[in-house]
Amino acid sequence: MARNQKDSSATFMGIASLFVIVFTIIPLLWIFSLSIKKPAAQIDPDLNVFGNFFPRPDQMSFDNYRLILTGGASDLFVPALVNSLVVCLVATVISVILATFCAYAIARLDFPGKKLILVTALAVSFFPVISLVTPLFDVWSKIGLFDTQLGLIIPYLSLTLPLAIWTLSAFFQQIPWEMEQAAQVDGATSWQAFRKVIVPLASPGVFTTAIITFFTAWNDFVFAISLTSDKARTVPAALAFFTGASQFEQPFGAISAAAVIVTIPVVILVLLFQQRIVSGLTSGAVKG
Repeated sequence: MARNQKDSSATFMGIASLFVIVFTIIPLLWIFSLSIKKPAAQIDPDLNVFGNFFPRPDQMSFDNYRLILTGGASDLFVPALVNSLVVCLVATVISVILATFCAYAIARLDFPGKKLILVTALAVSFFPVISLVTPLFDVWSKIGLFDTQLGLIIPYLSLTLPLAIWTLSAFFQQIPWEMEQAAQVDGATSWQAFRKVIVPLASPGVFTTAIITFFTAWNDFVFAISLTSDKARTVPAALAFFTGASQFEQPFGAISAAAVIVTIPVVILVLLFQQRIVSGLTSGAVKG
């Protein structure tokens, strides 16, 4: 009886997972199909198969990718892609390093105001981003940080650092305190015990936090569109400036091709670190 219930549960979870996968992947396939459609296939359903979902072989083209990588839109897209990579990677590295020390202190040390730090970090993460744009724009314009990469990295820290602190605090609390004490008994200093014992054990959580914070910065639009004008513009903001051949044409194909390319770094990161991400999420899910 118990075996039948277990098999039924496994079957139900498999079906539910398949439904979620299909539900998630259909929009991605739709964006990819738009990116390889010729302009005529984008407006004429008869030139597509599966309804209006996918273009016929004679209506497929990679002109949209050539347009944004080497063509007329490359001056807008390629610098924006470089800006996104630099700004998001720098913001992620700084955020994870600072959050690692802060989360370790919160998890290991007993000091006044520890809970206040967590509450403040949570409150900052809930603060509406749009409410920060106007004062930041005024300040950045006066001190010369407007339309600079540093002018985006600093606001991105306000997005990623609270999330990283909360996530890493949960992981550090799972590490047995006795392991650090044993390293100190063997002659290690507090810094050596932290660097050689705690950090390796917390590496799944660190990688998971880094991926989450990178996604948060990578997908930002409000700061990117408001605090840049040209030189430091990232991809989400650059997509808003894509134009068609005329004022009456929407560049759906070029925007879709850019969206596909922007998704590639995210997919690569997940594929490279999927084992660490899974172990990190599962180790932080249960305390004890």
